[in-house]
Amino acid sequence: MKLLIKQLPLLLLIFIYSLSKAQTDRPILDIMLSNYQYPYEVNYLPLKSQGEEIKMAYMDVRSQKPNGQTVLLLHGKNFNGAYWKTTVQALNTAGYRVVVPDQIGFGKSSKPTDYQFSFQQLAENTKALLDKLGIDKIDLLGHSMGGMLATRFTLMYPETVKKLILENPIGLEDWKLVAPYTSIDQNFQMELKTGYESAKKYQSGFYYDNKWKPEYDEWVYLLTGWTKAKDYPIVAMVNAKTSDMIFTQPVVYEFQYIKNPTLLIIGTRDRTAIGKAQVKDPKVAAKMGLYQHLGKETQQKIKGSKLVELDNVGHLPHIEAFDRFINPLISFLKD
Repeated sequence: MKLLIKQLPLLLLIFIYSLSKAQTDRPILDIMLSNYQYPYEVNYLPLKSQGEEIKMAYMDVRSQKPNGQTVLLLHGKNFNGAYWKTTVQALNTAGYRVVVPDQIGFGKSSKPTDYQFSFQQLAENTKALLDKLGIDKIDLLGHSMGGMLATRFTLMYPETVKKLILENPIGLEDWKLVAPYTSIDQNFQMELKTGYESAKKYQSGFYYDNKWKPEYDEWVYLLTGWTKAKDYPIVAMVNAKTSDMIFTQPVVYEFQYIKNPTLLIIGTRDRTAIGKAQVKDPKVAAKMGLYQHLGKETQQKIKGSKLVELDNVGHLPHIEAFDRFINPLISFLKD
């Protein structure tokens, strides 16, 4: 028994190493994720945008007991439509048709390096998808960067959005007021250096309060599995441009103009803040990304909005605390 206790630290290190190696030994993903299977059938919308022939991947999942309503799910910057699997299942069970696009530049969609990325452009692309599917009314849920896009979409097409749900959206503060600007070229160089360990360290610290679970590895793999692909620099440039979009196109000043019924679902342990690592004054950096305050402040800006705060939950409630996330979501949709 004493020998076993003495060996525990070594055994733990071996276990951790084996988990890490299992991830890095997984197949290299191509930059269109054609060798990664999504949880539901993927279709494509061809688009001609900014002189480019591109395609937008999406899942369109219908309920076996349809209630005639559709929910559109918008993914975050470090993710794609695949991470909505359990949310889609629950919404389908409740009768909802669920549409899940990969935005241009993400997941299985095209990655044009000469594209001018803006939330307005991504909103237009998303509206084109809804028009193709013949959907004129939706409930709209956006997570992280998807929350910024959902906000822009709602402001551009208020008549299309019945209800808006923002799950730990970023952009609740204007980072460029306190953080130095990082150019697209600088972001590109940083993206080229991205790997499994660095991405995991970032997500663990900002998203999960360093309380890592093995199931979170899948989302790191989807983010970094293509870094060894020969054309990964294409992804790196697109990532650099979309990072610039997020930093330079804040929506925080426009929440006051949202008139649609809105629900904020906020994991209060979230500390996501773009540019925080570049802020030299630790006192200033410590005030960034405090979602226990940002949720309340945003609720005050969106007239009549509701706020559900999830204590001890980080950036991804629908992954980290699914039951606590889905119940208020469906309740709000049915209200």
